[in-house]
Amino acid sequence: MDLREIAKQYPGVIPRGNSIQLAFTYNGIRCRETLKVTPTKTILESAYGKLQAIKWEIAIGTFDYGSHFPNSKKARELSKTPGAMITIEQALKEWFLQKRKRLQPSSIRDYEQSIWSKLIPGFGKLRLTDLTPSLVNRWIAQQKITNKRINNILSPLRQMLKDAYFDGLIETNPMDRVRNLPINTREPNPFRPEEIEKILNQLQDQERNLIQFAFWTGLRTSELIALRWQDIDFDNNRFYVRIAKVLGKEKSTKTTNGLRTVELQPQAKEALLNQMEYSQQQETVFLDPKTGNPWNNDKPIRQRVWKPALKAASITYRNPYQTRHTFASLMLSRGENPMWVAGQMGHKDWGMIRKIYGRWIS
Repeated sequence: MDLREIAKQYPGVIPRGNSIQLAFTYNGIRCRETLKVTPTKTILESAYGKLQAIKWEIAIGTFDYGSHFPNSKKARELSKTPGAMITIEQALKEWFLQKRKRLQPSSIRDYEQSIWSKLIPGFGKLRLTDLTPSLVNRWIAQQKITNKRINNILSPLRQMLKDAYFDGLIETNPMDRVRNLPINTREPNPFRPEEIEKILNQLQDQERNLIQFAFWTGLRTSELIALRWQDIDFDNNRFYVRIAKVLGKEKSTKTTNGLRTVELQPQAKEALLNQMEYSQQQETVFLDPKTGNPWNNDKPIRQRVWKPALKAASITYRNPYQTRHTFASLMLSRGENPMWVAGQMGHKDWGMIRKIYGRWIS
């Protein structure tokens, strides 16, 4: 008997060359799913049994599309647990592509490194529904990097799973039960006034102007190298922090509070007046003396200016960020209001000032 005639005994089972198609309706949607098996009378009978089981599960409300057809395009849309159809690698890549346009260049670089170098090798082959807190904690225990770095690596995974939960791809978010690791905040190690003088005495011209301005403004290096002459208001003895430069690209400041007005201390104003000789005709205030162009990042400043100056002054090395700590400690030690200091440094409130610089507050 012809297979098509035999198939008429099994409604909804359709032979198609070297495969069989099952036809059924689920949630009002007509579904057609293909079984890649060669049709025979026995196979058609077995396929009909599978179809009847599907219809029974639909009738009693236990049917899960993904369990029966994990490779189907409809599985992700119609499965009760769509996360079981998606690997963490797929989800991370899709999430990153969606978020990329909203990220700053530095964040794009950090997320790419975290996702492709750590998260995909560590968890990529797992399905979204397979990830558990114990698996994440086991991965954490194997890492030989700082707690801060581990927290940063897990950040895109946290954000992706949070979105997956809100989108209904997973019923629970395993990262809700994985806490960030504690970070030991480094104690500020500001420079004393006599150390500042020794360091500046090792510098000349533009390099001295740059470091002197850093000491007396508390700017982050990314803000310092992006400062423009149009942001300087000599008449009102102040300047405006509007942009920062990271990886050679200008962007908004680190936080919205970073957009701020800073009062010009006499030493900072002196540095600007001296710098006018070198860059007044340029848009950017501070230039790399070696190239005559604006600094692209902090690396050449650290290597060519900062380290040699500290070595020549016989001062134990501290990173350039300590100029920011130095400004805060100097202002607080002379009795400035902590709220004012917070505003000058771009903090949201004075909580960070109290936490980090409490011992300098009168």
